[in-house]
Amino acid sequence: MIDQATIDKILSAATITDVVSEFVTLRRRGVNLVGLCPFHPERTPSFSVSPAKNICKCFSCGEGGDPLHFIMKHEQLSFQEALRFLAKKYHIEFEERELTDEEKRMQGDRESMFIVNSWAQKYFTSCLFEHEEGKTVGLAYFNERGFREDTVRKFQLGYSLENRDDLFRTALKNGYRKVFLEKTGLVSFHEDGTAHDRFRGRVIFPVHTLSGKVVAFGGRILRKNDKAAKYINSHESDIYHKSNELYGIYFARNAIRREDRCYLVEGYTDVISMHQAGLENVVASCGTALTQGQIRMIHRLTDNITVLYDGDAAGIKAAIKGIDLFLEEGMNVKVLLLPDGEDPDSFARKNSATEFAGYIRQHETDFIRFKASLLLSEAGDDPVRRASLVSDIIRSIAVIPEGIIRAEYVKECSRILDIREQALISSLNKERDKRHKALWKARQEPSAQPAAEPEKEDSPPPDATATTAAPSGRKMEISPYRACEETLLRYVVYSGEQILFDYMDGEERRIVKVAEYIRSELQDDEIAFSVPVHRRIMEEAVARCQEPDFVSSRHFLSHPDPEISRMTIHLMNPMYPFHFDAVWKAKEAFTAQKETVARLQQKETTDRPTRSETETVQELEEKERELRERINRFEHTLRRDLFALKEVHIRQKIAEIRHKIGALQQEGKTDDIIELMKEQTRLNEFKIELSRKLGERIILPSTGNRPS
Repeated sequence: MIDQATIDKILSAATITDVVSEFVTLRRRGVNLVGLCPFHPERTPSFSVSPAKNICKCFSCGEGGDPLHFIMKHEQLSFQEALRFLAKKYHIEFEERELTDEEKRMQGDRESMFIVNSWAQKYFTSCLFEHEEGKTVGLAYFNERGFREDTVRKFQLGYSLENRDDLFRTALKNGYRKVFLEKTGLVSFHEDGTAHDRFRGRVIFPVHTLSGKVVAFGGRILRKNDKAAKYINSHESDIYHKSNELYGIYFARNAIRREDRCYLVEGYTDVISMHQAGLENVVASCGTALTQGQIRMIHRLTDNITVLYDGDAAGIKAAIKGIDLFLEEGMNVKVLLLPDGEDPDSFARKNSATEFAGYIRQHETDFIRFKASLLLSEAGDDPVRRASLVSDIIRSIAVIPEGIIRAEYVKECSRILDIREQALISSLNKERDKRHKALWKARQEPSAQPAAEPEKEDSPPPDATATTAAPSGRKMEISPYRACEETLLRYVVYSGEQILFDYMDGEERRIVKVAEYIRSELQDDEIAFSVPVHRRIMEEAVARCQEPDFVSSRHFLSHPDPEISRMTIHLMNPMYPFHFDAVWKAKEAFTAQKETVARLQQKETTDRPTRSETETVQELEEKERELRERINRFEHTLRRDLFALKEVHIRQKIAEIRHKIGALQQEGKTDDIIELMKEQTRLNEFKIELSRKLGERIILPSTGNRPS
């Protein structure tokens, strides 16, 4: 156990920016920083870090807290384990009393497995450097590969002795339990009870998590044995899922953030050789097919990835397989094929970091352009193969989430393939419709996917709930924020993609759309929607509102997620007379007449306009004034509804403070009461300021009614 004085010292030293930036690439946005949430998949950053308040918060999934809570959640650690993690990070020494046998038994299996793996890594390294067999076999192999001793020690490489059960016997002598040696896959047992070390006679490559824990091992056999696999890995366990791990990510994470690019290779030695050569922002998939979990781990650190492959035929085939997952995640993907006969390991040993990086810059190719050129050379003049080629490329473009990027790739492919752009767009739309229908069918098919548990609503404050019918017909407990949230979501589903502000910020043009404005306003006050489906609609609207063909209402009404489509139908119910879409129709009509206005106004400086032309100009100018008034009314109403939600949050906080004050009065804690009363006064002043900003009294909605 850690004493309270040391705990206070650890919590004082830990800063949220320092802790979170170990796992997430953060970018400045106003006084806060934002990045992709590490707790759920997303393409648009909604994870906010507040240095001033020393907390973090995801405005989509709701996860967040101080540095200690972040580490507990991200690393799945207990309170004491998270304290040890932070103490080590900030070099804070502390003393812990020895745990009793009972307390040791009560520690979780996961912690025990990590402890066993940590010991095993040290055992393997010791065998490599201190045992005669390790030095003559294992260390000689690493020397032959050109690995320096500092590199071998940095990556914690090792060697497992040929002896059948040396690791097992040594572990038992050191007090490690048989059950965890088996669970981690370090030892296997035959029916007669005899133990066999899994990695005996192999050089060892430890696999680390993003935070540096040893989660698994890879082993390469050195002696010729036709019956044994060249490489074996730890089996899946409670702590190791190979689809969520990347070799070298712990050693590469800082370089990836610094360079804003990640190099992806295939094997352990590729990573180590490139790292030793000076290219540290490199990770390996270790020969397994890429998974969404691995891709999202990279995406949290950078948007840019270059995939390096051998230059032979097998490498070329590998280069065009599986990378659609990167495109679907919204990442910028490039491909590099090395010269024939070279792999990243051999090429790194022959070239310096500057030479290797220069070669990459000169020869890396955008994935879509690479795929188009490659398949075009294969198809030749065969019309059937060329048609198949077009379909293949369109399938890759269709998975890209950003409409503007899709449009640019369509233009480029039109040029490369010498096909009309409109024909490609038509095929692209059909492919995307097919994808949406397939997704819808998969969600509706019970046999294809088990029914998920109903998503739980976030717990509202005490005595603040009411019961209502959800769009699906089931009863649910709601928070006092639901009515205001639904009001704001109506702006999103009716007009989320519409331009609200268009202005020049210095030399840069700023365009803010309705959905972006709403989320920005809420994020500034650290407010997140309390209902999960509300958060999903908002996040997707912001992520897609830049697409040129995106229409909020049409998109959400036909959404493949039935919960979102049902909620959209509920939001667009005629009982709620939202006619703000008429504003945008009027704006479109006036925009179409602008050329007429400009032409007639220009004529005033040359020839005298006719009476009818003068009346036309006056009529159009009057329409423009009416349009400005309607847009101003829209903005005013939107601000009013934003303030309404903010004030509900403030009132709820005030109610919670009053409840705490009442409890403290019974305990006689005067100092704590005074601090709470100061906070209550500050919140009351903020509530008054909200009303002043609006310029009128805000009438708060009762549950279920729209603000007046």
